[in-house]
Amino acid sequence: MCPCPVETSVKRCCVSQSASKPGALSGLVVLDLSRILAGPTCTQVLGDLGAEIIKIERPGRGDDTRGWGPPFLKDAEGNETSESAYYLSSNRNKSSVAIDLATSEGQKLIADLAVRADILVENFKVGDLKRRGLDYETLKALNPGLIYCSISGFGQTGPYAHRAGYDFLIQGMGGSMSLTGFPDDEGGTETKCGVGIADVMCGMYATVSILAALNHRHATGEGQHVDISLLDAQVSWLINQGVAYLVSGDVPGRLGNGHPTIVPYETFPAADQSFIIAVGNDAQFQKFCEVAGAPELADAPLFAKNADRVRNRKQLIPLLRRLTIDKTAAEWIAALEAAGVPCGPVNDLGQVFADQQILEREMRIRLPHPVSGTVDLIGSPINLEKTPVSYGKAPPMLGADTADILRRYLHISDETLQDLSGKGIVGLGTSSEHKDKSAK
Repeated sequence: MCPCPVETSVKRCCVSQSASKPGALSGLVVLDLSRILAGPTCTQVLGDLGAEIIKIERPGRGDDTRGWGPPFLKDAEGNETSESAYYLSSNRNKSSVAIDLATSEGQKLIADLAVRADILVENFKVGDLKRRGLDYETLKALNPGLIYCSISGFGQTGPYAHRAGYDFLIQGMGGSMSLTGFPDDEGGTETKCGVGIADVMCGMYATVSILAALNHRHATGEGQHVDISLLDAQVSWLINQGVAYLVSGDVPGRLGNGHPTIVPYETFPAADQSFIIAVGNDAQFQKFCEVAGAPELADAPLFAKNADRVRNRKQLIPLLRRLTIDKTAAEWIAALEAAGVPCGPVNDLGQVFADQQILEREMRIRLPHPVSGTVDLIGSPINLEKTPVSYGKAPPMLGADTADILRRYLHISDETLQDLSGKGIVGLGTSSEHKDKSAK
């Protein structure tokens, strides 16, 4: 029986409907020495695609994000547990193995696991793993096919290589904060994105790089070192704004919700709340003006072409705001959708995760969890026809899989496990494995 409540609106419940099919990366073993967000984002994607992810954590403490709350997951009695929502966001489809990296015995265990791995992902400060004999050159000698991905704040080279990097710092240093927020003359200031986008995008670039290295290994048998930095990744996704500066030499400023090269393309006030108008071309602007009862605006020389509207946005936007305030957001959205003008609401997260499109696309999932019964998570946006993603297990409890992994990969006996545990070299947690009884 599925442990999820019958009345749940979550379409994909517990173990993925596609869990019986092998994933695109099935058979690959990933040794995950990363923590926080960039590395775990990368390895969660690899895990969703079928790779086995062995997450190495510090005994007794684990990934730093386990303590980054509230909110924390509640147990069956409604009490807070040690599992933070932050940690749960990027650690599904992984096994947790608690090993003390600071000890020579722990380092030997990890090196032995690296010999059996296809991919290693780490985000230690530059030089930290070399001191422990776990750098790429050392492990390459033991496993020439190893793909070793280093994620750092500033890369393995350059004058900042020794610095620690955090998402907030990178958003500031990499330029995105200078583009985010309302202008000074509207009472605004530079603002970071509301989620750790620099970390997440870095994790995505790391995933792409690993898959490229895998393809190279298919052809040559060679592994390689992948060097990904938060700052490099941040600068790369300045995209049109970054290239606009390189082309023009003009430093762009903040436009609030406006777009630098498309107008009107921002939020507008309705009678009850704000909503979005995203006019992408001149024909859509003409349709908008007709719906708004102001067709003359579409023919006005100052506004007829998009380039004109961009140059004259300060004259146009106040005129449009005076029009949109006369109807509710729902009325505007219905009328504009009927006319083929892109528009939409500004949803809060409660509205997002109740949206029928989100539910139909299975972007809200539910998995069994040992302390809460079930846990709701964000699904993967990847949809592959032949090798779909699967959700085999919820983010693991600290050390839940130490014994299983060390037995399977290193053939360590129960007696040795107990000895290592007694010395604090490994942590033995309660297994987080769950069987999908309905699949039997």
